[in-house]
Amino acid sequence: MLVAFSISPMSSDPSGSVTDAVATAVRVVRESGLPHETNAMFTNVEGEWDEVMAVVKQAVDAVAAVSPRVGLVLKADIRPGYEGQLTAKVERIEEALRDGQ
Repeated sequence: MLVAFSISPMSSDPSGSVTDAVATAVRVVRESGLPHETNAMFTNVEGEWDEVMAVVKQAVDAVAAVSPRVGLVLKADIRPGYEGQLTAKVERIEEALRDGQ
């Protein structure tokens, strides 16, 4: 499965910055060993249901340790029997764009 998730900690920083708390969550994902990528809005993780959801929970718990309130947005693509979709889905789109030029 692929999961795209975003954790939003409450910030007491006058600038509204949540960088340090978000970095804590991303560190959990990176240490998980699962295929992943982080962009400006979400972190994408690929793996089996239980292992992906465990990583999401650990990331939320890590942010909750430094923030009194945490928001979570999660989107999942559940497709048993498929692996490597974190990059394969993008490659298929790029190929379609090349073919259509």
